[in-house]
Amino acid sequence: MATRYYISLPEPSRARGSDPALAFSAHGADEFAAQFQDALRTTSLFDRWRARQDDPDDVDPSFAATDPDATVVGRQDDLHVVLVVTSSIPGNVLKQRLRLLAGGGWELRDVTAA
Repeated sequence: MATRYYISLPEPSRARGSDPALAFSAHGADEFAAQFQDALRTTSLFDRWRARQDDPDDVDPSFAATDPDATVVGRQDDLHVVLVVTSSIPGNVLKQRLRLLAGGGWELRDVTAA
């Protein structure tokens, strides 16, 4: 079952994870949405993160979950970016990917059934 997440990036220029190779490189709402959507639909971000772990074979395989139907819509709202994510990916996986991409520069504003 899909869930809808409402995420705010209050200061988009600071929405960067600690590892530049994994972090957002986006500069606008559409780019943030596209990069996050790719991180949910494919294992690309997970694979890069896993390869950086001390023991990649010890990584919990549940974190490789993908949702090829995930959608992320971004919009600029004054000085911040709002992302509306619709996905069946478990919440803990979605949050882990968002932390890799945006570090602590995001806020979960609401969660609803899609």
